[in-house]
Amino acid sequence: MSGNIDEESARKQARIRLQKIYEAAVRAVQPAALLKKTVRISGSTLWVESPLGTLRLPLRGDLYVIGVGKGVDLTGELWEELFKDRLKEGILLVRDRFPTDPLKRFSIFAGGHPIPDQRGAIATQRCLHLLGKVKTDDNIIFLLMGGASSLLVKPAPGITLDDKKAVTDCLLKSGMAIAEMNCIRKHLSEVKAGGLLRAAYPGKLLTLVVSDVIGDDPTVIGSAPTFHDPTTFKDAWRLIQRYDLLQEIPPRVRDHLFRGVRGLIPETMKPGSKLVAHSPFILLANNQDALLAAKNKAESLGFGATIVTSQLSGDTQTTARKLCSFLTQIHKDRKKYRLPHCFLLGGETTVEVRGQGKGGRNQEFALASALELTGYPGIYMLSAGSDGSDGPTEAAGAFVDGKTISRARGMGLEPYCALHNSDSYNFFRPLGDLFCPGPTGTNVLDFKIALLY
Repeated sequence: MSGNIDEESARKQARIRLQKIYEAAVRAVQPAALLKKTVRISGSTLWVESPLGTLRLPLRGDLYVIGVGKGVDLTGELWEELFKDRLKEGILLVRDRFPTDPLKRFSIFAGGHPIPDQRGAIATQRCLHLLGKVKTDDNIIFLLMGGASSLLVKPAPGITLDDKKAVTDCLLKSGMAIAEMNCIRKHLSEVKAGGLLRAAYPGKLLTLVVSDVIGDDPTVIGSAPTFHDPTTFKDAWRLIQRYDLLQEIPPRVRDHLFRGVRGLIPETMKPGSKLVAHSPFILLANNQDALLAAKNKAESLGFGATIVTSQLSGDTQTTARKLCSFLTQIHKDRKKYRLPHCFLLGGETTVEVRGQGKGGRNQEFALASALELTGYPGIYMLSAGSDGSDGPTEAAGAFVDGKTISRARGMGLEPYCALHNSDSYNFFRPLGDLFCPGPTGTNVLDFKIALLY
């Protein structure tokens, strides 16, 4: 009995520390805090600090702000305080609304994510209407954050919103990487792949970005609404074929892509565009920034800390097995790292949905890890999305350790069945191992946080 109490106490303490490290990572990439450090006004000039230097932007005409993504509504008060009467109008399009004080010059909309919906379509039309007012001397600041590919939606001519919903569902279940999904989405949209940048002309547009993409590729983040697109209709068509989706996607989508391949539909905005060249694109934060904050927090809690990578990718279960092999080897040979030690990884793995269960890539990663860590006491892990969500669930991910599987089997839960049926959520829920922080107000991919004692 005493052993069980000690074991439970150790698990509880590890989870408290895992959560504190996660919270430190999320706190470091809050959009309003980032903007406070990055953007200032002096006289009639906007100054923006970036790793590449300081950008000076003269403010002559009217000033507009559009923000799209998870947490952009938390920046509304800051924009109004910063720009005051210079700000003509603003629109913020989000997934989850946070309680905020009423704003004088902003309209806030919520849209569907990860599947686009009519709310997002209406909000996108409002953004286009705002941009239609822009004149030559006007400035537009566009804040781009994770979730924009779903939230910002205007299907290409001949494609319906229902078509977009259906094809998005297919892509999400296919196991595609985000760059591959966005290649297809860019070729089905009027606002992605530079579409919003075209709509902003002749105004001067500045894009500020919190990246939710491995490598921070501006051609991929949010499906590049204000940037060029090096991919083609042929690339999109090849991906549909490679993932065997020709018979799964709606006929109008298939026909649209095929017409694009034949050159009957104009391509997306390509590299070399003068509009892109004159529209600065500045990165505010990414997964690496969050991991650095997590490392500092872990060290303050008494752990040695190592950032393993911020570019974790590949099949979720395969990647989980590789990470756990690394962790268990350290557990056996304790000479290389000072214990207790915290290992930090960031990125985004992919999942091919195989069954009718419920879950997300972080919960599946946790379940695959739990199987590999069985029998290794003193290893505790949290796999969680930085935005506070994971798949179509209220959980961001799950906690696991060397006893997770034995606890589960003691309750009649079968881990291999859950993996086979993509049902990690219903595996972890009765165990009390789901991690549910709620929406965090930001999105910089996922975190894997492992503690070794």
